[in-house]
Amino acid sequence: MPARTLRNSSFIILGAGIVTFIAWLTSEDPKFNIASFENEPLTLEIADLDTALTLAQYTAANGDIVTLLVEAIDGSKVSGVTLTDLGAAQVSDPFTALASINKDQLASVSSSTIKRHVIDIAALRPSGPPGKRHIGIGTNFPEHAAEASSNSVFNFPKFGAATPARTTVPAPADGLLDYEVELCMRFDRPIESLKDFEAAVKGVFLCADFTDRVALLKLADADNLDSGYGFSDAKSGPGFFPTGPFLVIPKDWKAFVAGTRMMTYVNGEARQDARGSEMILDFRELTEKVLGDMSAPRFYYDDAFYKLTPNQRIDRDMTLMSGTSEGVIFTPPSRHDYIEIILAYLLKGGPFSEDSLMDTAIPVFIGNEQASGHFLKPDDIVSYRASQLGDIVVEVRP
Repeated sequence: MPARTLRNSSFIILGAGIVTFIAWLTSEDPKFNIASFENEPLTLEIADLDTALTLAQYTAANGDIVTLLVEAIDGSKVSGVTLTDLGAAQVSDPFTALASINKDQLASVSSSTIKRHVIDIAALRPSGPPGKRHIGIGTNFPEHAAEASSNSVFNFPKFGAATPARTTVPAPADGLLDYEVELCMRFDRPIESLKDFEAAVKGVFLCADFTDRVALLKLADADNLDSGYGFSDAKSGPGFFPTGPFLVIPKDWKAFVAGTRMMTYVNGEARQDARGSEMILDFRELTEKVLGDMSAPRFYYDDAFYKLTPNQRIDRDMTLMSGTSEGVIFTPPSRHDYIEIILAYLLKGGPFSEDSLMDTAIPVFIGNEQASGHFLKPDDIVSYRASQLGDIVVEVRP
């Protein structure tokens, strides 16, 4: 090869290398998805009795589970009257306790001289039902659907017990722990049809959904999020289902959910802000959707396949979740990720390698995300708030 041609080729290679390096160096590295926020701060308050009944539960010294009709919240404490003082049966299920009360007693509770109890929020039990199978919902808010490049709402089984409003969550050692704020609904009866949904007493509560993004990246089908793979494994870790302090029984569930505002904070920094009215499918429509997806064991979790629910219905001990809004940590690969992925693939031999481009891409991208430090870390404090549903405070532990 002539010396001039060799020099020209060297300059071209050098120039391409410089351009690639500059493109890599100047690539943005987003720390999380930017959300839009309302101008006014979110304040915690208790719904008035004409709007909803606000219940909370705690364990008494004798071991009984006591249901409290909450009237006020003051910092770290709530106050109210116990349902047993209003004539309710001493039962652990809040719906059953509420149903056993004379409605006249409830109507006059604000003027009653019955003893008020003051309870620390940290002592309250989870507002979520006691089961260990729940129904998770994906991309049910438009902006989050855009973040996830999803064009439809989907569902999946979420495994694990509800935890209380003051709790901890372990950060997976090699994982990428992400947050999600959600609204949740539970029912006083099994839901097998929309007729059951209409007839049921509905309880709304604040909940959160943590995600191990490593498990999701390794298992989920990015081209078909409704494939049944990835989401159950990624969202069913220990402590991944914290629930708020209050179970709220609205007179008009649809209006109450639509007006409820929920937010996420990480170490005091606001990350998510949305209202229930932004849901693509409301809880009735979600119920209709999930009832039509209960026959096939198509959901992969822990090396086995499961149906969406064990009994082809939403049982009383199960939660129906809303999905989350925009502002989660996870973002798609950036320009520098793509450059590193392509270089790594070429170094392996490109199309002549035993690994596909995707086989190379996932570990490179995971490694970059782990090195970025953007995801939740031990000692982080994640707080979730909702206007009339209280708040959740979670400390991330090793």
